[in-house]
Amino acid sequence: MIQKLLPLAIVSVLFTSCAQDSLTGDTYSRSEAGQAQAVRTGRVTSIRYVKIEGGNTAGSVLGGVAGGVLGNQIGGGSGRTAATVGGAALGMVAGSHIEKGVNSRQGIEIQVKLDQGGTISVVQEVNPRESFSVGDRVRVLISGGRDRVTH
Repeated sequence: MIQKLLPLAIVSVLFTSCAQDSLTGDTYSRSEAGQAQAVRTGRVTSIRYVKIEGGNTAGSVLGGVAGGVLGNQIGGGSGRTAATVGGAALGMVAGSHIEKGVNSRQGIEIQVKLDQGGTISVVQEVNPRESFSVGDRVRVLISGGRDRVTH
């Protein structure tokens, strides 16, 4: 029974974990819509492309379960127990690496010298609809834990 349900569980969790929220400067969640944001203006002083890594929890859990189930099919007695534990451990490592690779995104670190003084650095997902260059005038939108840089 569990061997029949395992593929369905793995597929459903992978689809859920792949459906990440966008981290671009022009994307808002439903709960962020209609909320006031503080706006600061400034000039871009530095740009650096970075990698935003995806999570690895769901991949580890699913990989561990799948590896444990597959390992349990091998041998008998204490050999089966060792194969189950080993399969679960290998599955966790493999699942973690797969999920990180699938969910990683290209990011951009934008450093802004603010007009009212100080410097701020924001990392956000690269947006093909909006590019930044050193010297650009930008707005920094500050909203309860998620800041954005936009033109």
